[in-house]
Amino acid sequence: MVEWKLHLSSSCDRVYDFLATDSGRAEFWAESASERDGHIEFEFPGGVEWRARILEAERPRRLVLTYFGETTVAFDLESDGSGGCELTLADTADDPETLAGWVSVLLALKAAVDFGIDLRNHDLDRTWSSGYADN
Repeated sequence: MVEWKLHLSSSCDRVYDFLATDSGRAEFWAESASERDGHIEFEFPGGVEWRARILEAERPRRLVLTYFGETTVAFDLESDGSGGCELTLADTADDPETLAGWVSVLLALKAAVDFGIDLRNHDLDRTWSSGYADN
């Protein structure tokens, strides 16, 4: 099991929009991630694709998806009481690469949501499978 927490200065509504909308996910997570028929069709750099099934979507508190290897990933959001958001991510995967991968995704989320910055390199020759953390 992989579990991470992240504090964001943005509201849970704003964070949820980045997680649960096509345009939001494209700002930090994947080159594109379009929702169709209860699934999200992720397209990552280097041609990697994944079709995630949406298991739960409760705005602005919870989003649960299937992810690589048919694991289940849950994003739980809770107000910090000061206008920010506490995010807890839990993934049923038991893999060191998954542990590191979520750090990359979560820090890219924080940069995009709180600061309007895209940390990804968008370079097809510099992808996660080539050892780049800024895929």
